[in-house]
Amino acid sequence: MRECCEKCLEYNVSCPIENSNCRHWIDYEDDSNCVLIAVDNNENDHMTLREVSKRVGVSFVRIKQIQTAAIKKLITYQKKSKSFE
Repeated sequence: MRECCEKCLEYNVSCPIENSNCRHWIDYEDDSNCVLIAVDNNENDHMTLREVSKRVGVSFVRIKQIQTAAIKKLITYQKKSKSFE
C-alpha cells in the first residue's frame, strides 16, 4: 500500500480533494477517497457491478464495458502464456 494511504488510515482522515490528480483517488468518503483503501475494506466481500458503479461514480454500463475488456485481456494473456510453456 502507498505511504499516503497508510497515513490516511493511521490518522483516520480522507484523502483531500487536492490529491484528486492521484490515480487512486475516488470521491467516496467512506473509504477515505482511496481505491486502495476501498479494496482493502472489501477484501472478503464481493461487490456487484452496480455497487462498483455507485462507488466510483461511473455508469453501470461503463463498469460492464471495463469488466468485459478486462476479462478479454486476461483470456488473451492466459492463452499466450500457455503457448510459451
